[in-house]
Amino acid sequence: MSVTARTAVVVGVDGSDTALAAVRWAAVEAEGRGAPLRLVAAVVWRTYHPRTLALAAEYERQVLTQAAEKDLQAALEVARQTAPELDITTEVRAGGAPSVLREESATAQLVVVGSRGRGGFVGLLLGSVAIAVAAQAAGPVVVVRGDGAPRDTAAPIVVGVDDSPHGEAALGFAFDEAARTRAPLVAVRAWGDPVHDPYLAGLIDWHAVETDERRLLDECLAARAAEHPEVPVERVLLRDPPAAALVARSRGAGLVVVGSRGRGTVRGALLGSVSQAVLPHAAAPVAIVRPEAGAE
Repeated sequence: MSVTARTAVVVGVDGSDTALAAVRWAAVEAEGRGAPLRLVAAVVWRTYHPRTLALAAEYERQVLTQAAEKDLQAALEVARQTAPELDITTEVRAGGAPSVLREESATAQLVVVGSRGRGGFVGLLLGSVAIAVAAQAAGPVVVVRGDGAPRDTAAPIVVGVDDSPHGEAALGFAFDEAARTRAPLVAVRAWGDPVHDPYLAGLIDWHAVETDERRLLDECLAARAAEHPEVPVERVLLRDPPAAALVARSRGAGLVVVGSRGRGTVRGALLGSVSQAVLPHAAAPVAIVRPEAGAE
């Protein structure tokens, strides 16, 4: 099966501060990748009936389009200030933001969204659009938290290691990013402790379990490390819940990379339990990566 050529870095724009932070982060990312930046605003049209309301419908479309174009102009200015030489295009598209960005993801190198858009409830850790896009996109998605400041190249890229196809895709993305940005990589294999009964826990040879987990970590990393010998890799093995381990390591990280769905999650779920838990709580931007079509 041929792989679709991916071109631009795409950002969802809605006029919110978090969207502008995503634009700022994405502009630096696109510049580093040598890719164009595409800013997209989604507008939902209402359906009016009967025909006598056609003028009202057209007026609403004009108002909403003008508002979206204003948001895009503000985003364009932020992108130009961040990366003056970048090739940037903008477009207002009809439809809900999740569906529009899902379509964009089919040909995008990367889709970037803010953690919470305009209209979100104050105090929410993650907006519905960010969750939906991360769950449904055809390619990698980065959810940006904070002000979108350029990534410190000395800050490590943290990746969750999982021997599923989703984990393999995340590992490949993380190694490629680390190689491109010359950042160190922290590979985290957190295997948790599923046994809560003290009696049963006492019967388990935890040393043997840890030995097996370390072997699995080494096996998962072997091929990618051989492809990128220039990337310094710190191997972290923890007897902790995977999400908690990644959130803890996100402090001081430049990027956290997770698969869209790992081992042990319900088949058919769009977003795994680990990625769902990491997204709202990570202290750094989070990349959600899924395998290419046919690799799952």
